[in-house]
Amino acid sequence: MNKSKSTSATEAPAALEAIVVRVDDMACGHCAQVIKTSVEATLPGTEARPDPARKTVTVCGTTDLTAVRRAIASAGYTPSPMS
Repeated sequence: MNKSKSTSATEAPAALEAIVVRVDDMACGHCAQVIKTSVEATLPGTEARPDPARKTVTVCGTTDLTAVRRAIASAGYTPSPMS
């Protein structure tokens, strides 16, 4: 039995599509943590990766852009379209 190759049954699932949202008023690590906490609490099963330097939040685990924007807004920040 050749164990050097993995079978499709044991491979990790393909990466989920990510939603990227611009948040111009995210200024620091604290802002990023507040946004991360809000998105992940509001949308269970998601992973939020805020990047204050780029002013973006990447969210994996959902395709619901409206829900992501609402979660960011409920944290007190302003999501805007990517340009």
